[in-house]
Amino acid sequence: MKRTAVINVVGLTAGLLGDHTPHINAFANRGNLKSFKPSFPGVTCTAQSDFLTGKNASEHGVVANGWYNRDYSEVHFWKQSNHLVKQPKIWGELRAQDPGFTCAKMFWWYNMYSTADYSVTPRPMYPADGRKCFDVYSHPMGMKEEMKKDLGEFPFHTFWGPKAGIESSKWIAASAKWIEEKEHPTLNFIYLPHLDYNLQRLGPEDPAISIDVSAIDTLVGDLITFFEDKSIQVVLLSEYGITTVDKPIHINRTFRKRGWITIKTELGLEQLDYGASEAFAVADHQVAHVYVKNKELINEVKQTLESLEGVDRVLDEEGKAEFGIQHERSGDLIAIADAKSWFTYYYWLDDAVAPDFARCVDIHRKPGYDPVELFIDPAIRLPLFKIAWFLLKKKLGFRALLDVVPLDSTLVKGSHGRIPEDENDWPLIISEASNSEVHSSTDIYNQLRTIVSQ
Repeated sequence: MKRTAVINVVGLTAGLLGDHTPHINAFANRGNLKSFKPSFPGVTCTAQSDFLTGKNASEHGVVANGWYNRDYSEVHFWKQSNHLVKQPKIWGELRAQDPGFTCAKMFWWYNMYSTADYSVTPRPMYPADGRKCFDVYSHPMGMKEEMKKDLGEFPFHTFWGPKAGIESSKWIAASAKWIEEKEHPTLNFIYLPHLDYNLQRLGPEDPAISIDVSAIDTLVGDLITFFEDKSIQVVLLSEYGITTVDKPIHINRTFRKRGWITIKTELGLEQLDYGASEAFAVADHQVAHVYVKNKELINEVKQTLESLEGVDRVLDEEGKAEFGIQHERSGDLIAIADAKSWFTYYYWLDDAVAPDFARCVDIHRKPGYDPVELFIDPAIRLPLFKIAWFLLKKKLGFRALLDVVPLDSTLVKGSHGRIPEDENDWPLIISEASNSEVHSSTDIYNQLRTIVSQ
């Protein structure tokens, strides 16, 4: 086995390479760069599951970053148990070939209860008094305390939300170095999310993106030098490309006007009642899983979706099989946005009765992914004061709501999930090995296996 570090630079595409990526350019010039067809949908959980199993969503079951659990009548987003990925993982096969093989997963998703030897993942604590305490989860369990002693606390507020930025990627890069120095894993998976943030906030065409690209290039260059100085081969990888959008689509609002959405009012605010609704959408970037309770309604729901401006295609059973996403977790129908559009989870018709979590960074309660969490509401006159006041109240033991997220979905300028027409917007792999056999996300499995076991 040849020791290998796989650096996942989220959002990196051939179209972003240029004057602001000297370190990545130099690495690519020494090796081989190949763009490949992204997973469907092109989102983190599905992409990583494709990479690590060599199978698509029809087989591993990760049909999105979250989906509707029909048994519980609940939407579950951003869960972390590795048992959700229903196929064997690459480290299991490599360990079977060499009992001395070890694997580290630094912030890749589905990191809890996997059979990887070492892992760290974001995991807040939720005490019974209603607090949310930022933290990470590690395997082995005690490793996180050793790591935090050396690196400091993980800057969770820079991993997601209005303050998301380079600091979280820097900490993850430091943790990858830390695990190498302490444990010397054969295969080290590293997740660097920095480009994901402003590519969605500003869009890839904004000139300011060059600052983010330069920042991640510097960090990647440092990691490449660190690993190569230790004779560890490096593979650069990305999950998807982010493209410019300017049109949010509110499927659930359309369904509500058709009478298919059931609302329950709690403390004067509206909650979507999934189990009682005839049809609703679980939105995830440019793809939405649509669940229909009464199957006799499916054709009518499909026609309604197809009539919406910005919807490119609606997949039925035949379409799901074509896209490799025919699985029991999938929606009865799957809507795909056109290149300039994306799907919100919004279901209320009046912002005054929107649920309290709508204005918060709350990735688990929302029935869909919400990129508007990357923004602070511009209507708040003194946002820093509001945040400071919230923190003071929390410190004093009072309940408080950090409701600073706007409800203006037009703020979002970049999205992903559909398969882009331009291959410059596809994810890429760069390594010293030939990548000629990599054509799609599921090919990454065999490529990594070959690279490590050569």
